[in-house]
Amino acid sequence: MPESDLALLVRAAQDGGRIAMSYWGRAPKMWDKPGGAGPVSEADLAVDTFLREALTAARPGHGWLSEETADTPDRLARERVFVVDPIDGTRAFLDGARDFALSLALVEAGRPVAAVVHLPAHDLTFAAEAGGPATRNGEAIALPATARAGPPRVLTGRPTLDPAHWREGRPPPMERHFRSSLAYRLCLVAEGRFDSMLTLRPAWEWDVAAGALIAARAGAAVTDAAGRPVAFNASHPQTPGLVVAPPGLHAMLLGRLRPPAA
Repeated sequence: MPESDLALLVRAAQDGGRIAMSYWGRAPKMWDKPGGAGPVSEADLAVDTFLREALTAARPGHGWLSEETADTPDRLARERVFVVDPIDGTRAFLDGARDFALSLALVEAGRPVAAVVHLPAHDLTFAAEAGGPATRNGEAIALPATARAGPPRVLTGRPTLDPAHWREGRPPPMERHFRSSLAYRLCLVAEGRFDSMLTLRPAWEWDVAAGALIAARAGAAVTDAAGRPVAFNASHPQTPGLVVAPPGLHAMLLGRLRPPAA
């Protein structure tokens, strides 16, 4: 029987994770990308090369979009596209922290249909496919049936708390928490450890495509900062922010946010 799309992504992510771990904590060569786009290392490139070769060999008709591969317009004509971040959380990786992830999604007609977020230093693999459950190391995960008492625990950057973003001139009560990897933040919401993931800055598709499907299949509402469904494989591959939370909390956050500038 042919290997399923999800099984292919899981296998590639775990193999790629072993490559990442061979560099982790060993001071890999690194440099800054142009335009203040952040650091990149030889580990990012090694994992990217492996994933691109493995995935496109298995699905030669699919397009490719990755943070560490020069983008081309060819992917826009493909019905199915791999959207990949070989190491999401490069700064954490270079600092020897464990909260970095490999983020792999297969997008069809703008929607993720299979997704894996693998954290090799934690030995964690989150996964989902369209119509199926979200899983953590093969076990189904879902948002809690009832809201946790107290202010919501929100994974977000400090700039999100700027009063300019909120209709009442201040954010609603919340406990702010942070993780370097956007993909991991989405999975932490999916397994119920945090209540929401919120970013009001443009988010690159490769950071959030996989986690968005995993969170949605766990029961979260997933939209951009204006409340619109998020589509992927855009010509400019960024989403205008991301709001991810159980439906009730999601509605409250959107109601309190100022509409994004057009």
